[in-house]
Amino acid sequence: MLLIAYDGSADAQAAIDRAGELMEGEPATVLTVWERLSDVVARTGSVVGMSDVDFDTQDRSSEEQARQRAGEGAERAQRAGLKPQARTSVRKNSIAATILAQADDVGASAIVMGSRGLTGIKSLLLGSVSHDMLQHADRPVLVVPSPAVASERAAHRL
Repeated sequence: MLLIAYDGSADAQAAIDRAGELMEGEPATVLTVWERLSDVVARTGSVVGMSDVDFDTQDRSSEEQARQRAGEGAERAQRAGLKPQARTSVRKNSIAATILAQADDVGASAIVMGSRGLTGIKSLLLGSVSHDMLQHADRPVLVVPSPAVASERAAHRL
């Protein structure tokens, strides 16, 4: 069983495609992590203008968007030759910790993810989530860059 962390980014799409090339026919869980608005506010300290925000409505919307994104990822994984199921999880502690907990939950033998995602500050070589995964995972992690990122990196090597 593979766990594929999927956020809809070009790198995450490339990760699914590469997983299909390397592990065709394998069962896979396509995971999208979402975050409650109250947790975002608490983590960032952004409370200005939030007094009339309906947190429950925002959370339902975020969860539904995560479901849709995981479903899109599962469809892509199926086209890539995997046997996928879509899954979502609310963020606990960090995104990396959430992914690792979900990997335990589904019994994943490996985790596949893109090198950069849709959110967060990008590092020079790896996104912060993929970097955290490589530092803390207890199973193999395949980190895949998008074709554009791979091209850019190859050009800098020359």
